[in-house]
Amino acid sequence: MSGPYPPGPWSPENSNTGDNAWQLTAASLVALQSVPGLCVMYAGLVKHKWAVNSMFMCFYAFAAVLICWVIWAFKVAFGQYMLPFAGRPGPVLTMDYELRQSQLPSAGASQNFPLATMVYFQYVFAAITLVLVAGGYLGRMSFRAWAIFVPLWLTFSYCIGAYSIWGGGFLYNLGVIDFCGGYVIHLSSGTAAFTGAYWIGPRLQRDREDFKPNNIIAVMIGTGILWIGWNGFNGGGPYSAGADASAAILNTNITTATSLLVWTMMDVIFYKKPSIVGATNGVITGLVAVTPGAGVITGWGAIIFGLFSGTVPWLTMNIVAKRTKLFKVYVDDTLGITHTHMVSGALGGFLTGLFADAEGCEAFGITNHGGAKDGNGRQVWVQIVSALFIIAWNVVWTSLIMLFIKYVCRVPLRMTEEELLVGDDAIHGEVAYSTSLDVMGQHPNTMMLQGRELNELERGHDSGSSGGVSPEVKKSPPQQETKLE
Repeated sequence: MSGPYPPGPWSPENSNTGDNAWQLTAASLVALQSVPGLCVMYAGLVKHKWAVNSMFMCFYAFAAVLICWVIWAFKVAFGQYMLPFAGRPGPVLTMDYELRQSQLPSAGASQNFPLATMVYFQYVFAAITLVLVAGGYLGRMSFRAWAIFVPLWLTFSYCIGAYSIWGGGFLYNLGVIDFCGGYVIHLSSGTAAFTGAYWIGPRLQRDREDFKPNNIIAVMIGTGILWIGWNGFNGGGPYSAGADASAAILNTNITTATSLLVWTMMDVIFYKKPSIVGATNGVITGLVAVTPGAGVITGWGAIIFGLFSGTVPWLTMNIVAKRTKLFKVYVDDTLGITHTHMVSGALGGFLTGLFADAEGCEAFGITNHGGAKDGNGRQVWVQIVSALFIIAWNVVWTSLIMLFIKYVCRVPLRMTEEELLVGDDAIHGEVAYSTSLDVMGQHPNTMMLQGRELNELERGHDSGSSGGVSPEVKKSPPQQETKLE
């Protein structure tokens, strides 16, 4: 909701307890998407030896982002103008800031709830973006490197996109429509996953050949939390408990259901079997694709979004990625974040330029006269230009951050060979599934795992970290569709 923002602290006449209650609820739903949603999903998707590390990467990012957010990052993303793509950094930790009315000064907008609510709501979006990036690095990134990467990428990548598109930056003024993060969150995280995976290098060859989910039930639980949590994700975008929030929630679920059904149909057509993991891919691509336009498209438009989100990312994941050397050798995106987020986010943004509805835009409080379907063809190229900026910025800055960690901080991007072989027990001293300890205090499952892997290494079974996919992988049934969120 826009209007003149007050200079002083919070006052009762600016209060709308309904909006505040909904915004806090929406923020809590988004937080649950990360913890435990994506934590549980990732732990179920990876091999059991990586379950703890995968969850811990999410947990660390969720905590580290908050501290950075309140000390400097929130103002970079939503503060006073400093550059066309960044606000002036600074803390939001005084009671004056926490109690005053929420305002986005560069965008000239205020909301009918306290600034503390806005800070928290935007924090959970920043946090889930880093959690999504982690999905491309699982199974080999050094935890120390990840610890350095999170605050740097938050500052120099996420905050730039957020300010440029939402905070009043140059893309905001250009007129881009990104209802709730198709570009700011999903396109940026997918691009960072793709770029970072190149610099980190692939997993061990044997891990790439055999990377079946260790717990599909956990995958389903995590996906369910993600789907329902998206009601807060897109429903919180209008910053009020109004009609546009309701439309966004309904359209989000229409697209997601359509995408699930279409992805399942594609699996049946090409693989002759419906895959539950494939269906969860369809859920995620639908959620991502609808996000740029959730509250500004019609219900029919939401169905069209679902048709595309169930087919285009399916094709890039199951056809393009398997047939190109780029993905087979150089870019080992562990859970396919490139396809589920980069491809789906760009797709959703482009479709928003086509199918944005003038009445929906008015309800959302923006001046765009719909998309191409309502005669506003300009919106299509605005969406394309904005997507290209987000992609280019993230390719450059993700690369610079990776190189800074490796060559300036002198912290290896990859785990050691021993850690890659053993997994969680070598990195954290914990394993995900154990019932007892032997007399030496070591987990029996871990000892068996270590012994089996080291024996196979001695027999020359393992090919080290050279990357690439063997011919057997190309012939195998769609177990690799574990590439998910």
